[in-house]
Amino acid sequence: MAGLLRSFHPGLKVELVQVTTTGDRRSDIPVWEMGGRGVFVREVQSALLSGEADAAVHSAKDLQPVPAPGICLAAVPPRGDPRDVLVGSTLSALRVSATVATGSQRRRAQLAWLRPDLKFQSLRGNIGTRLSRVPEGGAIVVAWAALSRLGLTPEPMEVLGTDKMLPQVAQGALAIECRADDVAQLELLAPVNDRAARQAVDAERAFLATVGGACDLPVAGYATAPSDGELHLEGLLAAPDGSALVRCGSTGRPEMAAELGREVAEMVLANGGQELLAARLAHP
Repeated sequence: MAGLLRSFHPGLKVELVQVTTTGDRRSDIPVWEMGGRGVFVREVQSALLSGEADAAVHSAKDLQPVPAPGICLAAVPPRGDPRDVLVGSTLSALRVSATVATGSQRRRAQLAWLRPDLKFQSLRGNIGTRLSRVPEGGAIVVAWAALSRLGLTPEPMEVLGTDKMLPQVAQGALAIECRADDVAQLELLAPVNDRAARQAVDAERAFLATVGGACDLPVAGYATAPSDGELHLEGLLAAPDGSALVRCGSTGRPEMAAELGREVAEMVLANGGQELLAARLAHP
């Protein structure tokens, strides 16, 4: 990210501030048991608000759908590939009752919907750690963007199309935050913002916020800009065990990204998502 900033501002001095988050420290606990979104960003945002840092870089998928008080989502750089990857086997080659390791309820639910026979186990840690823990005869699921950024192409593997596995909201994108009243930083970061990536991420985050950003049900959303220039958004809500899944989509103008996100969320809720939420509340 420092290099990207310097490409727009030659000679800019950038000092990196290392922050360890709750999510980093507790790799032994599934993310959803620690409260889900926010466990990888809260300490970073605290450093921003205290003035220890002037800008914060996150994996956009880790952010809460609504910015924290006093903080602004200043820029979204060009987005990486948002798809998920099955490593250790292809989906069709997995034997009956094979084990798939993943720390994501979203991935578990969608794989269970496609293959109800599969078994699952938890998986946390950095990419190197995860790649070393492929179950015998099974597979793990990781983000394609994470592998790509590290130049890794493990075999065998299968990049799962979004028709099979809808990505997590904002997966593959980075998000840069700064203090909402820091005009100088907002101006400095403005050139880094990629308009198409920002519109897609805005649509997905609005979908998540409307469905319920704090809900612990498997949720997914992915926006693409077709060749005609309109923004298309697919949104999904599922039961944790994959026994039920609601997926809806719609198309709208890119400049109305947030409205499109809310529209798709309302479609998902009206077509069975509300019942999934009610069932979850009744049987947490």
